[in-house]
Amino acid sequence: MSTSTRTSTQHVPRHYGWLMMMLGAATATSTAPVPTETSVGPYNYVPTEWICIMFVSLFGISTALHLLQSAKFRMWWLIPTVVLAGIMEILGWSARLWSSINPVLLTPFEIQLVGTILAPTPFIAANFLILGRIIVQLGPQYSRLSPKLYAILFCSFDIICLVIQAIGGAMAADEVNQNQDPDQGGNVMLIGVSIQMLAMVLYVICAAEFFMRFLSDSPVRKYYPPISEEKREDRLDQWTRTRWLVVGLIAETTFLFVRSVYRTVELSNGWSGPIISTEVYFNVFDGAMMTLALFTMNLIHPGFFLGARVPDMA
Repeated sequence: MSTSTRTSTQHVPRHYGWLMMMLGAATATSTAPVPTETSVGPYNYVPTEWICIMFVSLFGISTALHLLQSAKFRMWWLIPTVVLAGIMEILGWSARLWSSINPVLLTPFEIQLVGTILAPTPFIAANFLILGRIIVQLGPQYSRLSPKLYAILFCSFDIICLVIQAIGGAMAADEVNQNQDPDQGGNVMLIGVSIQMLAMVLYVICAAEFFMRFLSDSPVRKYYPPISEEKREDRLDQWTRTRWLVVGLIAETTFLFVRSVYRTVELSNGWSGPIISTEVYFNVFDGAMMTLALFTMNLIHPGFFLGARVPDMA
């Protein structure tokens, strides 16, 4: 790039730098644009190639394991939830890898935008369903909501969040494609992420109350027939086995909540703000959190504790 061209883009606002690079590339004699400090594509930085390769590999390994575990334990409902989340992460990070090679292209940016924002939603739905099945095993009388209502309510929350975030992601991608500031789409995504955080907080409150009531033998529903001492001991034995699955759910929820807080701050800060423009924040608070959540479920899989056949939630 000539000295005059570099000088002409020095004072362009940072979030328009990638647009100027594209316009300059259309008239430059070189076929490969060279990023500068103020012109590094729609991310405001160039994704690091080896980090993208690492996350694609990690998500690929975890997703393959989840697919095998779903088949082994015949828990097919984990495929449209956990496995789907892994596939979305693979798609998103593959697009970021593409961007590390061609940082000014809009298509991979749009793919990773939608893939990484939507991926946690089906994973969270799996956590809701797992807790519902734990409630069935340990005793629905200790739960504020029936297991069936629990699943319907929180999965409905999740579907609403998925739709809102998908609409926002599509709007933001379209705005980027039209060389516009994607703040409008970002605000819609922010609403979806915020509702998702609210659902997780309510989920944690309901779960905490259930486990406290179970351990203290204080049922919510007094009309349930009292259980015998022998059956109570049997359920306490089940708790001894199941508590490790609960530890896994706590860890996964923590990772997902940290990721949601980051995304909320990121989107609130704007598309040209320092949060979204700093790669390490995304790598740690989005990529690493989702990796930890997926591998935690690999290690503490519900199939080890709930078995292949679980009573229907009623």
